[in-house]
Amino acid sequence: QVQLVESGGGLVQPGGSLRLSCSASGFTFSESAMAWFRQPPGKGRELVAAITSRSDATGYAGSVKGRFTISRDNDKNTVFLQMTNLKVEDTAVYYCRAGALSFRGLYYPGRGDYWGQGTQVTVSS
Repeated sequence: QVQLVESGGGLVQPGGSLRLSCSASGFTFSESAMAWFRQPPGKGRELVAAITSRSDATGYAGSVKGRFTISRDNDKNTVFLQMTNLKVEDTAVYYCRAGALSFRGLYYPGRGDYWGQGTQVTVSS
């Protein structure tokens, strides 16, 4: 079965850093684009970052560009989101997603539409 499992969430102070990980199984990870979404309390889900299967292109939401970095390790079937200079407004449940998407004028190839269970990130002093 397809499985995406996020980890690394937690409580962090404003200005701090956190790294999220997503471990994938049940599909050909190395042939699929990956992405991170987030859903703040009481708001809709939004795309945060995306990466192609071979890491030759990445895309970021304007609100996180320069602070967040998406990366992947195809040998370990894992995608990461390194978050720095965190702000209170970054508080959300963060979700890992596998499959194709179009984002900011670029197409990220992949197959299927798979989601992880989410991990909570809380930025508070």
